[in-house]
Amino acid sequence: MRQFIITGTDTDAGKTLAAACLLLGTGGHYWKPLQSGRDPKTGMTDREWVQNITQLPDTNFFPETYQFEQPLSPHRAAELENVQIDPEKILSDYAQHTAQDSLLIEGAGGLMVPVTRNLLQIDLFVRMQTTAPAPIILVARTGLGTINHTLLSLAAIRERGLPLHGILFSGADNPDNIQTITESSGARVLGHIPFTAQPDTETLRNIFTQRIGNL
Repeated sequence: MRQFIITGTDTDAGKTLAAACLLLGTGGHYWKPLQSGRDPKTGMTDREWVQNITQLPDTNFFPETYQFEQPLSPHRAAELENVQIDPEKILSDYAQHTAQDSLLIEGAGGLMVPVTRNLLQIDLFVRMQTTAPAPIILVARTGLGTINHTLLSLAAIRERGLPLHGILFSGADNPDNIQTITESSGARVLGHIPFTAQPDTETLRNIFTQRIGNL
């Protein structure tokens, strides 16, 4: 395994659950450079939630480069805390973390989320590639609206020449949506994480083994 960027078609596409599932299956390292807000139910950041559900040790997790309290786009959350996000600091952390054998990088929201007023997240992902290649794993919902969101996201990835590893679907079974996206895009499908009301470590490990397997 090498490094992968896990991004979503939109907010709440299921990428944090996907990251936990992939982390359990690979035993790699997890890093979310930009964290805005906390889970309203648990009060956890995404890193804390992933570590809690995977029960992996601290050594599998890198701290966020930037963490903000407001559940907003990073650029706006930073402004409200009078913080200026420095993309070079994120890239520096990335260079250090890629020294590990494997790394899962979770993005913030969708591809077009602004990191700063002058930089979209997808363009930060492009800059990461010059340090070390990190193919994109696009997490897509299975429900209504996903065809449009997923095809637009794939178009943006391809327009910028980013390497696409594949699509990982998340949510209730919807074979026609998955088939339509696959046929329209020609993208590789990595698997499907079904809707899980109360996910736990063993459930996610079984999902990886039975529905995803070798990345």
